Amino acid sequence: MGTALIKIKIMPSSPEADLEEIKESAKEKILSGEGEKPNFKEEPVAFGLKAIVAQFSLDESKELDSIEESLKKIKDVNSVQVIDMRRAFG
Repeated sequence: MGTALIKIKIMPSSPEADLEEIKESAKEKILSGEGEKPNFKEEPVAFGLKAIVAQFSLDESKELDSIEESLKKIKDVNSVQVIDMRRAFG
């Protein structure tokens, strides 16, 4: 099996949500789900609301659903969506 590169968009419930706290919780959830090398960037949406885009690698034999479900349970997270998934080469 190979390695998959995953991008997940995490939408906070409001512009007042603590993005740093969400990122820290998301990092813990990704690492506990056997994801590797998570990094985050913020993406403006509208009216001061910013989405968090998490990028990480995951062995293709591992379940992505469990990571996605655990991210949805983070405080102040409204929705979680996989926006890109591709096989890593090299």
